[in-house]
Amino acid sequence: MDPIVYGIPNCDTVKKARTWLADHGLAATFHDFKKQGVPEAQLNAWLAAVGWETLLNRKGTTWRKLDAAVQAGVTDSASAKKVMLEHASTIKRPVIAWPSGQITVGFTPEQWPV
Repeated sequence: MDPIVYGIPNCDTVKKARTWLADHGLAATFHDFKKQGVPEAQLNAWLAAVGWETLLNRKGTTWRKLDAAVQAGVTDSASAKKVMLEHASTIKRPVIAWPSGQITVGFTPEQWPV
C-alpha cells in the first residue's frame, strides 16, 4: 500500500512533499481536495490523530479571508471540522496517510515513517 497525499495540486508545500516522496522512491496516491472534496470519514480520523489545532491552517489566505465571526466561532474539533468541510483550503497541507496508519500534517520529512 502506498501513502496517500491529501491536498491541493498548486500548493507549494504539497508540491515539495510529492517531489520529496518521488525522489525517495515512494509512490504516493494523490487526493485532490479541489476535485475530489474532503472525505469526511478521513477528516474525522485526522482530527482524532493530530487534533484540530494542528490540522486547521490559521496562517493561510483562506483563513484570513473568512469572516471574523466564523474565525472566532472555531473553538473545538466540531466547529473546526465544519469550517474545514466548507473551506478545504483551511486544512493544513499536505495531510499524508501512511500505510502504517500514521497521519502526518505539513512538509515534515524528519517525522515521516520512511
